[in-house]
Amino acid sequence: MEKGPFSVEWLAQSSRGGGAREMPGESRPCPLQMPPSVPADSPRDREAAERRSPGHEAGSGGSAPGRSRTKFSAAQLQELERSFRQQRYIGAGEKRRLAAVLNLSQSQIKNWFQNRRMKFKRQTQDAR
Repeated sequence: MEKGPFSVEWLAQSSRGGGAREMPGESRPCPLQMPPSVPADSPRDREAAERRSPGHEAGSGGSAPGRSRTKFSAAQLQELERSFRQQRYIGAGEKRRLAAVLNLSQSQIKNWFQNRRMKFKRQTQDAR
């Protein structure tokens, strides 16, 4: 079966390329398939090349570029743990209050509670 214009493969290829659409059978190299040593054209291509480069840590977990791990202070951890002991699932109001008091974002509070629940789950499963 011949892959004509507007086939799934043709549309997928042309949407990645962005520019003029090519007819099936004509091949244009996809920038994501170029080796990391080849300079990339756009910032998106450069980021993709950096992710593939040997110096990039594989265990970064897909975090945002340039975003470092949050290091909570002892006072922040004490308040977060106190709140967790009272209630494992945080409500919107308490999340806003903690974010304001601890000078953290609501996303950081939400993620801390998610991670703390997983830690609690592992601890209770290991105790069995």
